[in-house]
Amino acid sequence: MKMFNEFKDFAVKGNMIDLAVGIIIGAAFGKIVASLVSDLIMPPIGVFLGGINFTDIKIILKDAVTDPVTGKIMKEAVALKLGNFIQTLVDFTIIAFSVFMIVKIVTRVSKNKEVPSAHPLPTKDQELLTEIRDLLKK
Repeated sequence: MKMFNEFKDFAVKGNMIDLAVGIIIGAAFGKIVASLVSDLIMPPIGVFLGGINFTDIKIILKDAVTDPVTGKIMKEAVALKLGNFIQTLVDFTIIAFSVFMIVKIVTRVSKNKEVPSAHPLPTKDQELLTEIRDLLKK
């Protein structure tokens, strides 16, 4: 029972829930960026480069083995899928730039907030009382 209570305290802490929400939002953001890259950015680049579909770019290391009678693929081809890698690099670049901009904005906003000092400046009355106290000491 003690272990269950400890686990409950651990799992329900605010930081743990914030982390879980961040991971879920990050995963959703990753899917959005992947769609942005594969569906909106890469097709025009492919057209500009002569109708290339980036997901089709690959270097075949070993051809597929097919059954000569049925024509079915017995073993898949071994290939380096450069197009998928390029697309993943573009995904990463967009996500990294987005996170950079978010951090930059949050940093700028947090710098603009005035941090109240631990000891506020004394008022005129307090200064006067301090002077009177010091004179009485002498």
